[in-house]
Amino acid sequence: MDTQERIRQTVTTNPVVLFMKGTPNFPQCGFSARAIQILKACGVNAPATVNVLEDEEIRQGIKEYANWPTIPQLYVNGEFVGGSDIMTEMYQSGELQQVLTAK
Repeated sequence: MDTQERIRQTVTTNPVVLFMKGTPNFPQCGFSARAIQILKACGVNAPATVNVLEDEEIRQGIKEYANWPTIPQLYVNGEFVGGSDIMTEMYQSGELQQVLTAK
């Protein structure tokens, strides 16, 4: 299975997926840490996560998959939501909570 297919399977078989640097308990960058904090604040305590630092093909492939250059990347119901800046804006406006409860 190629990298793009692995990514597609991951985002379509899990309701909430965060591609991040590190793990939820040990994020490896501030943006990933903020993304996890936002998800927890929205009541998503156990999102599916992919540590891109463990797989260079996924790390590069996810950038191509969404045509988005940075990590973390949040997917809800197979749809790309955004990175940590977009997550922050959507959380502050209440939009992210709506997207997550619609899952």
